[in-house]
Amino acid sequence: MGIVKRVKEEIRVIRERDPAIHSSMEVFLYPSFKVMLHYRLAHRLYEKGHYFWARWISQRAVRKTGIEIHPGAKIGKGFFIDHGHGVIIGETAIIGDNVTLYQGVTLGGTGKEHGKRHPTIEDNVMISAGAKVLGSFTIGANSKIGAGSVVLSEVPPGSTVVGVPGRVVKRGKQSLPREEMDHVHLPDPVKEEIAGLRNKLLELENELNKVKEIRE
Repeated sequence: MGIVKRVKEEIRVIRERDPAIHSSMEVFLYPSFKVMLHYRLAHRLYEKGHYFWARWISQRAVRKTGIEIHPGAKIGKGFFIDHGHGVIIGETAIIGDNVTLYQGVTLGGTGKEHGKRHPTIEDNVMISAGAKVLGSFTIGANSKIGAGSVVLSEVPPGSTVVGVPGRVVKRGKQSLPREEMDHVHLPDPVKEEIAGLRNKLLELENELNKVKEIRE
């Protein structure tokens, strides 16, 4: 894809997913736009073996945007970072098409692996603010990772993950359209567990009261 088509594509993606953008000119000030232009150039240099210049361009982008994408990472079409400060994407990360990340997301390693050290993110995945995905495993297509979650193992396609460590709390085969990428209204497994225990306690109290009435 040529530079003009690349710029048009980045503008389209940002305008489509960020309601705060009111004109195409504003996109040129957007951190996600800047970092992706730097990344595409750095990645091309990295693939040709020009590692120093690839990292030099990458580090310039970090200083300008607060977003660190290693030039060795592989990123598909329609990638979007909302706000983005503090986002880190490791060298061997692989990201599919139409993936959305929010600020503070880390796609990192655990420091123990060699070779493929970072996660693979399949198509149409949304990773919410502050989430950490650490290790060489796959986040399945059409999944959501809740804000602040720490994901340390494989996530099946169509799943919703929340918590520390991250747990799958919802699973389905339906696709997640971009307009449904809601990273606020996610299941709360702890709240649900407490509610279940409260209901069980009320049942036991009712049974106990019935026993007392019979004895009286």
